Amino acid sequence: MHIPDGFLDVKTAATTTGLALIGVGWAVRRVRKTLPPRKVPLLGLAAAFVFAAQMLNFPVAGGTSGHLVGGVLAAVLLGPSAGLLVLTSVLIVQCLLFADGGILALGANIFNMGIVGSAGAYGVYWLVRRAARGLRGQLAAAAFASWCSVVLASLSCASQLAFSGTARWTIACPTMCGIHMVIGVGEAVITTLVLAAVAATRPELLRDEARPAEGAGHGGLIVYGVLIATGLALFISPFASPWPDGLERVAENLGFLGKAVEEPLVPAPIPDYAFPSLGSPVAATALAGAVGTAMMFVFSFFLARLVSPRRAHDAHHPTGMQDHAPRLP
Repeated sequence: MHIPDGFLDVKTAATTTGLALIGVGWAVRRVRKTLPPRKVPLLGLAAAFVFAAQMLNFPVAGGTSGHLVGGVLAAVLLGPSAGLLVLTSVLIVQCLLFADGGILALGANIFNMGIVGSAGAYGVYWLVRRAARGLRGQLAAAAFASWCSVVLASLSCASQLAFSGTARWTIACPTMCGIHMVIGVGEAVITTLVLAAVAATRPELLRDEARPAEGAGHGGLIVYGVLIATGLALFISPFASPWPDGLERVAENLGFLGKAVEEPLVPAPIPDYAFPSLGSPVAATALAGAVGTAMMFVFSFFLARLVSPRRAHDAHHPTGMQDHAPRLP
């Protein structure tokens, strides 16, 4: 759902950029107050995993592919504000390093997938969790919120296309939402499986306990997590579905695919997730994925260090919509 330059007019791009700046500014302030320093490496790990997973396009009906957005996954594990920063980091690296998504449309992409798809969909998760208790309830809430995140982000994208005069609202809305309702099922399944694995191995990450168990740390989790993300990028991404994603398929069907700017405003060093100097497409994609995953972890880790609180503390809010995953009974 990465919007390229050319699909949005100036007023829409400027408006969404302003909204994205406001949202990211809010997230930075919240992270400064609520993100425990011990969770800083987890933000880098979440960004690396989401980046690698987004390279794994899976086929859906009609010759169309989809991929994990990961907004709800990051928000459930780290809180909605940190989840927004994870998606923002991923989208910035994808745009500047791989030319995935336009520079002028970066604000729109952050608004759709970060604000609407992560922070906004976390509100759905929080509401469902109030009624659904236990681990099963938590997984069900995450699955439903993940599906909603894809559909809501596609609705936001369709609105921007309509406001820009790129496609008529009465056509863009049902077309975008219809295809992303199917893609959202894959999002829900992947998110649920990952959270179930976390619950089986590191349940405290879902409980958001005030303090980790004695002697418990995230060092081993970070190492294994980065290895898994790198493995996905190295060995699985070269064999991802080559079919166009939901937005590209809609643009092709509705006749505005040609509006996309062919050459990025700022040349990307690794365009289309492949090193141009390598003769083998498989090796070119695998190496690009591995490099991108490593850079994603480093970039997000230092971003989290930059905005996280200077003193070690675990913020806890006794009432209201908390900025972390609710406790399990």
